[in-house]
Amino acid sequence: MKKAPRVMTTVPTESGCALVTGASRGIGAACARRLAASGWAVGVNYCANEARARETVAAIEQDGGRAITLPGDVSKQRDVEEMFTRLEAAHGPVLVLVNNAGVTDDALAAQLRDEEWQRVIDTNLSGAFRTIRRALRPMMRARFGRIVNVASLSAIRAIPGQANYAASKAGLIGLTMTIAVEVARRGITVNAVAPGLIETDMTRELLDDSVAGRIPAMRVGEVSEVASCVDFLVSPQASYITGAVIPIDGGLSVLATSP
Repeated sequence: MKKAPRVMTTVPTESGCALVTGASRGIGAACARRLAASGWAVGVNYCANEARARETVAAIEQDGGRAITLPGDVSKQRDVEEMFTRLEAAHGPVLVLVNNAGVTDDALAAQLRDEEWQRVIDTNLSGAFRTIRRALRPMMRARFGRIVNVASLSAIRAIPGQANYAASKAGLIGLTMTIAVEVARRGITVNAVAPGLIETDMTRELLDDSVAGRIPAMRVGEVSEVASCVDFLVSPQASYITGAVIPIDGGLSVLATSP
């Protein structure tokens, strides 16, 4: 019988850092703050909203944490390489990666243009692949790594008008499972969370009592609840969880019919 890989009982927060893509606001910002509170130095990636990214870093530093802003578009390989290089120079290897960067460009499939399809796939799916590929070798050398991909309820329940978004997030789930198996023996876990209706700046105006009434929990979720799950998946307590997809949706994904 082969000797089992060594299981870390503590998280090596002083040996490396965490990168959260799309972390200027919403779920990404909440994840960055939660990981910083757990002791990680955090790279706060943003594509366009530098001011909000700086606010996230300032909030982390005010709480005693360590963080830097990292501009970059994950759909561009050059940007991915630059953000990793800068973060590694400041805080060492990226041992935790949270792929949260994502875009939507909704339209019914019959009206969906090629550029609308490609933009969503390039960011949500190909972007995550690029960051994972860049992170894996340092993680394998460290014999430790935590990758959490932020998928979506749209990947597991049909929502009309989101063919491109659903395809990108379903692909992200398939990517999660495959890479989890490839690197499990190296002390690296790869999991996904699938948020449902979460209150953020982008969704707040769309969410009312009628929406909440269709959710078994009778309420929409909070970004802190997603961040708490991500933080757990990074922790030593989750070291035997890999290839999992965890819905964070108040029970919406298990209903028999679409909302």
